[in-house]
Amino acid sequence: MAAMLIRVLTLTLLLTLVGCGDDRPERIAQFQQLVGQRIDSLSKMLDNGQIRNATLLKQYTSILANQQTDMAPLLNELAKDATTKGPMFTSLLTRYKEAMDSKNYVDLDQQLAEIENIYQAADPSLYNDMLSDPLNVVADMSKGALGRVNSISREAATLANGAEDFGAGSQLVGNPGYGNWQTGSNGTSFWAWYGMYSMFSNVMRGPIGYDRWSSRRNYSYYNDVGRYRYTSPKQAKAQKQTYERTKKQFNSQGKKFDSPYAKSRSGSTSLSRQSSSAPKASSTGSASKGGSKFRSNYSKSSGLRNSNSRTTRGVRRGK
Repeated sequence: MAAMLIRVLTLTLLLTLVGCGDDRPERIAQFQQLVGQRIDSLSKMLDNGQIRNATLLKQYTSILANQQTDMAPLLNELAKDATTKGPMFTSLLTRYKEAMDSKNYVDLDQQLAEIENIYQAADPSLYNDMLSDPLNVVADMSKGALGRVNSISREAATLANGAEDFGAGSQLVGNPGYGNWQTGSNGTSFWAWYGMYSMFSNVMRGPIGYDRWSSRRNYSYYNDVGRYRYTSPKQAKAQKQTYERTKKQFNSQGKKFDSPYAKSRSGSTSLSRQSSSAPKASSTGSASKGGSKFRSNYSKSSGLRNSNSRTTRGVRRGK
């Protein structure tokens, strides 16, 4: 009787599971189509000058390249962020292509969360906010001649966060679109720029070590708001490995080491509603084995629209 009861219960459970079904493959397929449409729309908006911060970035880099001719190659590279040729847009394309194949993910949950994240990252309002980082880098390079956007002043942010001023370009440190953390022979990690971005070494105050940056970094959109959306699972895993390696090194010395994302820095202004409701940067890669699975946090209310975020100053302002 007991064995029969167990078989009946097992059969009932199986029938219940079959009846419920698994809608993840269908949802993934739906998002794959939506992401393709949204990225195509974002591409056209960039080409047509409909992303405000992209337009400003073109203006800023053009103005400063004429004034600082020695930095023109770097400024021209930063100007690509205002187009479909920049690292952030091409990263979305790469992630989209990878999201078409479930073999690139540990399971369907991770694939679904990633395709949802790409959908959000390609939202024009979110993308406009994300461009505030390279835009403010150029503003900082101008030494106050060009106004910052979506952010308080460099000096005010440094004071508010008890941060170290690493120099113009520090907003991009930690962003895998511009460089990565490399580990030296002594076991410590340092920031290494990609290609032309290495010219930032000319305007920054020496090499940036991961441990020093983690405790003394200032506010940036990517690190404090957009990291969840603009980081792939592979990139999040690499970031976590750098953190764990550094933490282990500190522990061996009897010292405490906190993640650079354990505490969000203040400094943002006039961000879009989409950015204001985005998951905290510290949640990136927080779930699943080894921190490689993203937590899904899709907002159905997010739609395609032009960004209406504004700068607090004009393109030019007095020193």
